[in-house]
Parts: sequence; structure tokens; C-alpha cells
Amino acid sequence: MSTIVETAQGQARRRMRIDGWRWGGRIFLVFMLLYTALPMIWMLITSIKSGFAAMQFPPQWWPDQPTLASYQKLLDPQNSVGQDFLRFFWNSLFVSTATTILSVIVAVPAAYAFSRFTFPGRNFLFFAVLLRNMFPAVIFLVPLFILMRAIGLVNTHSSLILTYLTFGLPLAIWLLKGFYDNIPVQLEQAARIDGATRLQAFLLIVMPLSAPGIIATAIYSFIGAWNEYIYAYTFLSKNDQLTLPVGIQRFFSENTTDFPGLMAASFMMSVPVVVLFLVLQRYFVRALTEGAVEH
Repeated sequence: MSTIVETAQGQARRRMRIDGWRWGGRIFLVFMLLYTALPMIWMLITSIKSGFAAMQFPPQWWPDQPTLASYQKLLDPQNSVGQDFLRFFWNSLFVSTATTILSVIVAVPAAYAFSRFTFPGRNFLFFAVLLRNMFPAVIFLVPLFILMRAIGLVNTHSSLILTYLTFGLPLAIWLLKGFYDNIPVQLEQAARIDGATRLQAFLLIVMPLSAPGIIATAIYSFIGAWNEYIYAYTFLSKNDQLTLPVGIQRFFSENTTDFPGLMAASFMMSVPVVVLFLVLQRYFVRALTEGAVEH
């Protein structure tokens, strides 16, 4: 009888410990959610305030008279502010999309070659592609600017696209290589036996199976190019060439700052990335966890 009571007491203590860890995890997740969401919520609230309400102290947690005037001004192509914002938005979209497409075009065959072929210097080259990411990005700012000026690409979007490729390709190749490693080579061999060429086996068998990895690579490349500021600020000086992260600073001036307009522009800048991530997040999570499972 005493043994049964002790066993029941032990199980109760273990349950309490498990419940304690579980509640601790929940509290931590709530804290992290507030930590990440509150800046976005405050940015959204400020964007619907008037200029006077945004400067009030103590601050209004919710404006007495919310207004969408800042958004209307940004999206109005007849307004000078709207013209600039829409031009910056289009420039960022063009640079980010071009960087993403080129990154995928280069990373897919490179990762496949590292995964499937054996050639001299393979391991050295595979680790060497990460050399660029071992140093802070600002170290390469001056050398890349001199290089872009020498080949006449300063004040062009091509300079940013080429620069962003050097940022995103190493991790893209590593991410896709791990994904290809987990695709059984027997599937390609079976396709070759059925008469397919290596290219057909790659396009018809490997590419569909590696779609989550390719999508994750595309998301990573797009976000990196969309948010980049330092290189865009250095390489571009013409107003019609600026990207959104650089163009947003036009809301700051020497004497005044349009905080509602700045917050509205920042919120609209974050919308494409958030939508892209929400739509494709299951592919992104799958690609990141696929390498942890050996088939």
C-alpha cells in the first residue's frame, strides 16, 4: 500500500515539474510575441495619428481622431511624396526580384554539383564560398564601390544586384546542398534507367522534390535585398534610382520630421515581406528542418 502511495506521489511531482516547464515556456513565448509585435503595433498606431498627436507627451496609446492621410499621401501618384514613394517602392521591388531570380539560377546548379559530383577541390570550394560571410559586410563596402565605379555601374541598379548576390549566394548554396543531399540518388538512377537524361532527371525528379528549398532560398535572397541600406546608400545618389530603405530617410529633415508619414512608409515597406513569408512559411520551415533528418 505504501509503495502505491509513493508511486502516486512521485508521478504527481513529475507532473508538477512538467506543468511548471510548460507554463514557463508559454510565458516565454508570450514575452517573445510582445517583444516582436509591440514595435509593429506602435508603428501602425503612429501611422494613423496626425502630426501633432504623434509628437504629444505623454503619448496617446490610441489617437482620438485616427486618420489615413499619411497612407493616402504615399499612394497618391499626383502628390510629390507619393510619386517618390512609389518610385522607391518599384526600385526596391525590381532590385529584390532580380537578385532573387539570379540567386536561384546560380545557387540551384551550384548546390546540385556540390551534392552529386566529385571533382578536385570540391570541399575547398564548398567551404570557400562561405569566406565572404565570415566578415562584416561593411568591410567590402569600399572595395566594391571602387570595383563598381571602375566598371561604370555606380548609380545603377546592377551594382546593387551584383553586390546582393555576393551576400546571398553562399548561404543559398549551403541551404540547397543540404536539401539535395536528402533526396535519394536512387530516384534519379531509376529515371535514367527509364531513358531520361541527367538533365531530364534533374528537371523532372529533383527540382519538384527540392521546391521547398528553392522557395526558402528565394525568400532569404528577397528579404536580404529588400532590407539592405548601407550599399544602396553608398552606390546610389540619384533620386530616381533610390531604393525604399534609402528613400524613407527623406521623411527626416533638418527642422521637422513627419513621424506619421515615416511610420506609414515603414509599415508599407514591411507588408511585401510579411505577406511573402506568411504565404510561403511552410516551405521555409520545411527547408530549414529537412537537413536535420537523414533519409
